[in-house]
Amino acid sequence: MAAARGGLALVLAAAAVCALWAAAAEARSPAARVHRHLKRLNKPAVKSIEVAAVVQTNVLQKSGFFYGSFECFAVLLSQNFSTSPYLLEMRPAYHPEGLYDDARRSVSSSSAGEKQMLQLWHQNGRCPEGTVPIRRTKKDDLLRASSLRQYGRKWHPTLNLMSIDPNMLNESGHQHAIAFVDGDKYYGTKATINVWEPKIQQPNEFSLSQLWILGGSFGDGLNSIEAGWQVSPYLYGDNNTRLFTYWTSDGYQATGCYNLFCSGFIQTSSEIAMGASIFPVSNYGGSQYEISILIWKDAKEGKWWMQFGRDYVLGYWPSFLFSYLADSASTIQWGGEVVNSEPDGAHTSTQMGSGHFPEEGFGKASYFKNIQVVDSSNQLKELRDVTTFTEQPSCYDMQYDNNGDWGSYFYYGGPGKNSNCP
Repeated sequence: MAAARGGLALVLAAAAVCALWAAAAEARSPAARVHRHLKRLNKPAVKSIEVAAVVQTNVLQKSGFFYGSFECFAVLLSQNFSTSPYLLEMRPAYHPEGLYDDARRSVSSSSAGEKQMLQLWHQNGRCPEGTVPIRRTKKDDLLRASSLRQYGRKWHPTLNLMSIDPNMLNESGHQHAIAFVDGDKYYGTKATINVWEPKIQQPNEFSLSQLWILGGSFGDGLNSIEAGWQVSPYLYGDNNTRLFTYWTSDGYQATGCYNLFCSGFIQTSSEIAMGASIFPVSNYGGSQYEISILIWKDAKEGKWWMQFGRDYVLGYWPSFLFSYLADSASTIQWGGEVVNSEPDGAHTSTQMGSGHFPEEGFGKASYFKNIQVVDSSNQLKELRDVTTFTEQPSCYDMQYDNNGDWGSYFYYGGPGKNSNCP
């Protein structure tokens, strides 16, 4: 009898060990890691807003329904800082001087033929005051990433303006059409950006139009704050044009992310969602739509604030995120970037901007206008000593100019692969 009980005890112990081993193995499984990562990203929401719209998926060349969800989180819950002390601020102490001096320079230009737009999720509701809207991350979003750690992060080196070597840049798989200023201390920038929906040839490629605020040396020590619009099937799973931000303090190595995928940007606005679709977008030869973005440094607190349009202060990047940008920026860039994965050994046909060259002009080519920088006295100033750059002008090009209506501006972009860009 005793032997039987002993044998039963051994069996039960072995079963318990097997169960514990199985539970531990399950906890380490890819599915479990994905589940835990989704729980970290998708916190309990005050309100959910579903979005359903018919969209054109350019990669697949067919139409389909896009379903998404935006959730409204209490402001403090939306921030991921757990150890770094900071005082949450809801509004900046001041704006750059000269921001609203005249209609042409306001962040809400409304000249004929150029229209402002809202975000697509606004059609289905708004978030209550005291909350912020965050796009809900889905399982498929994580599975598209090369790893959970890489999700929401850039995976390429930035453009080194100090040692431009077109051969090296082409090998990186990224191509640009940009304007930039350097050689001084900069405390912000403002620009109005024409919005399009460029076609993307491969799901692992993207097309974006943005501004870069840069500090430090190009390489592992680079600090960067970025904002604009992008089309990225890899990141979002569709071909919608979306508002985005990015930051890094170590040249895209281990710090930083898009939007709110990690600690960093402190969102305070309940009106505008990072990563949300911008709608409508510009039409070739038809209505033109644009967004205006202002990023500037609070000299007293060191925060880098971001404003969208005339009315929406979105939030800020705390100064402790950065080394060089804790003081000022040394370079500011504006323009377009695409990934060229060279499918089938040829240049990609992924479009930049409108997909048309700058010489086609208004209504056909994409543009940046009313571009200014913030100086050390917190004044918005016109650009001086602007440099432009493109790796392959026959694929994507840039034309910079200045006039009394648009101030500093440029047309940029192109179709990618064509008879002169094989």
